[in-house]
Amino acid sequence: MPTPLVELTGVGVRLGNTPVLAGVSLSLAAGEVVGLVGANGSGKTTLLRLVATLLRPSAGQARVLGADLGSEERYQVRPRIALIGHQPALYAELSLQENSDFAAAIRGIHNGRAAEVIDLVGLAGARHRLAGACSHGMLRRAEFARALLLEPDLLLLDEAHAGLDPSAAGLVETVVRTVTARGGGAIVVSHEPNRIGAFVDRTELLDDGKLEALRP
Repeated sequence: MPTPLVELTGVGVRLGNTPVLAGVSLSLAAGEVVGLVGANGSGKTTLLRLVATLLRPSAGQARVLGADLGSEERYQVRPRIALIGHQPALYAELSLQENSDFAAAIRGIHNGRAAEVIDLVGLAGARHRLAGACSHGMLRRAEFARALLLEPDLLLLDEAHAGLDPSAAGLVETVVRTVTARGGGAIVVSHEPNRIGAFVDRTELLDDGKLEALRP
């Protein structure tokens, strides 16, 4: 059997003295998309940050892209992961295209696609606008452009549709399918299960720090 992209077994995470996740087990195969739903404060963002290698487990076993998250191996796989969080993470003093160019440069990617992906997400007329002068929706689109440019093996979306206007309704699915078509995988957090139901393979409910399958 192929090695899963993500394999969590009985994982717990504590932030300070507060337990946030407990006994979480989750597997993500190559080409698979898992939807993650749950109430505010249920631990969804913490789970994504763990899988993104930004947190270490306090209990259980956690491997992402073959790396043990309890070891220094996690730093080696971090460049292969794209996390799009609640707040856009772009440099305000750079233009949208410069942000993409910079992200590609620090990853050693020289495919010359920065302008192309900016166009693909509907920002052709704003590629030279400073990020600090852009709306939240434009910044979200720019982050999806960056994900397309960096070609991650693992895509993590926190509240995937937040800040996107109706004309960008298909953007989330397009980016997810681009990643999985190359053999990558995705975990998509949403408080609107109906919006992700068309393109996820299964949906998991995170409740009180624990996962429960909603449907196959």
